[in-house]
Amino acid sequence: MSWTFTDEATLERGFSTTIETFWQRQVEQSVMTGKDGVSVHVAWCVPNNARNTVVISSGRIESLLKYKELIFDLYQNQLAVFILDHRGQGLSGRMTDDPQHGFVASFDDYVDDLLTFTDTIVAPRQVGQLTLLCHSMGGAIGALTLLRDPSRFSKAVLASPMFGIRPALPPWLANSLVHTGLAWNRLRKKRSGYFFGQTPYVAFPYTLNKLTHSKVRYELFRQLYDEERQIQLGGVTSEWLHAAQVAMNRIEACAPQITTPTLIFSADGDSIIDNDRQRRVARRFADAQLEVIPEAYHELFTEADQYRDKVLTQTLDFLTQP
Repeated sequence: MSWTFTDEATLERGFSTTIETFWQRQVEQSVMTGKDGVSVHVAWCVPNNARNTVVISSGRIESLLKYKELIFDLYQNQLAVFILDHRGQGLSGRMTDDPQHGFVASFDDYVDDLLTFTDTIVAPRQVGQLTLLCHSMGGAIGALTLLRDPSRFSKAVLASPMFGIRPALPPWLANSLVHTGLAWNRLRKKRSGYFFGQTPYVAFPYTLNKLTHSKVRYELFRQLYDEERQIQLGGVTSEWLHAAQVAMNRIEACAPQITTPTLIFSADGDSIIDNDRQRRVARRFADAQLEVIPEAYHELFTEADQYRDKVLTQTLDFLTQP
């Protein structure tokens, strides 16, 4: 199958016209009520003669606004696309008194929201089979969702899934600091607090970034977060890290129980994810294909064309096969 994707040169010239115009004319947005009454911002678009339906589960700090180019490309290739901003980030509601806290009480809350989204927003508009497309933290959420409801999605693609985080500290020290942070927040009667060394939102220049080789895509990302200050998110809290540890341990332990046909991309130049653990877990899935993308950084959907085109081609080939 031949697919059409936006290239970096076209993106630089036409983002504000072609993709922004598409976003205003074709994409619908709404707010649903997630678990415990948290507001969850959602968006979708359904082309004529859609092949099937894809639900996007995004990464930490991300907003659906960051996915405009990807959503445009999927739509142009006849996929109905649905995406939500996970609780505590993007345009969705916060659960602490600091809107920049990277916080969640449990990754099960993310899963509850994703299933509610598919039940209430996606299902009434679904065309063809229902598939799942995940990035980073969204991959952990996706894996937990496949464990919770194995028959929900016919196929799943996980890009740079967060099955392990590359630590700056030895595991024993990181675990000790997480528990110290949790105890300190309980002592202060605070629901959350930044993990040691974490800060509010910081915008790094392209030359210091380890997310993508694409300068134009990185600068569009930073421009978006400068303009839409409400989607800015700082570092993780001790509570988020504890919840992530619990989630990743469960995924590793239960990986053989994930039976949904899955395509997993591992970015070989990833400095965010522990690729050794990620690949170990991926190989334990019951029905998964692992593809390593040499030299690519973490953000495979906003990488340079040479990496992104390969990932998207394999993704669409996989998701649209009968």
